[in-house]
Amino acid sequence: NYFCVVDLHAITMPHDPTQLEESTLASAALYLAAGIDPEKSKVFIQSHVPAHSELCWLLSCATPMNWLERMIQYKDKSQKAGSESVGVGLFTYPVLMAADILLYQADRVPVGEDQRQHLELARDIVRRFTDMYNKGGAFKKRCKKAGIPSYPSFTEPEAMIVKEGGARVMSLSDGKNKMSKSDANDYSRINVLDPPKVIRDKIKKCKTDAFKGLEWDNPERPEATNLLTLYSAVQPEQRSKEDILAEVGDMTWGEFKPVLAEAIVAHLEPIQTRYKEIREDETYLKGVLKDGADSANEIASKTLNSAKVAMGFVSRT
Repeated sequence: NYFCVVDLHAITMPHDPTQLEESTLASAALYLAAGIDPEKSKVFIQSHVPAHSELCWLLSCATPMNWLERMIQYKDKSQKAGSESVGVGLFTYPVLMAADILLYQADRVPVGEDQRQHLELARDIVRRFTDMYNKGGAFKKRCKKAGIPSYPSFTEPEAMIVKEGGARVMSLSDGKNKMSKSDANDYSRINVLDPPKVIRDKIKKCKTDAFKGLEWDNPERPEATNLLTLYSAVQPEQRSKEDILAEVGDMTWGEFKPVLAEAIVAHLEPIQTRYKEIREDETYLKGVLKDGADSANEIASKTLNSAKVAMGFVSRT
């Protein structure tokens, strides 16, 4: 397994260069603190594997513009930011996302519902590339000359969307919109590294409603569903909705919010402790990232070479 810290994606919107290094290393440390074992799964930084950028360019040249114009996230973010301040990277980043996937011949990709459209784009790109470059006698001759099998360059991935056991947590300021780290309002979300005092304050101030009691799945009460879902997600063991409602269903918001806040604090405390240990040992962290990049480069370079042979590039001797 490979876990990529996507620093190239992080610059698709204006960013602070002084914060990019720290946010990149912090993300990697959080992967490890959350339980990823580098002996079993490799963690690497996207820009440390040059094949990501190079394959993105090759795929961009095979991707029609109107496919990208249909991307909902581009439309949403460009409207919010204003067209004059939006860079080309925001328009083309779904192609980079496709490169991230295709380099490792992934056949199943875990994605949220909001990323399904981008996964479908990756599938479309595979089909188009295969039709354009991976067929015919000339393709087979190029492969034979390069000493590689004449297989299609990429595996067509399928979306793996977990329906059960995964909680979709919405914004603390609007139960109809997803919780997002890109939201300008920091009080709309719980950050993994938020101190206990901040978590308690955010939960205290989060949006609720005027109804009595708590209930799940009432369309008129998105905040109730969201906060119950959040409470369920941070339980030490999986619990049913009925079990949770038996505990908190008759509580007022004033009673439930402190219970929710303490459950979140308890859930994040061991992750935060481990994160601090990892982040303070930069030699260890950068060693893990180097090992991950070396391993990722080995696989990614083979896929990139296959694509370049298919497209007719001159091999480096």
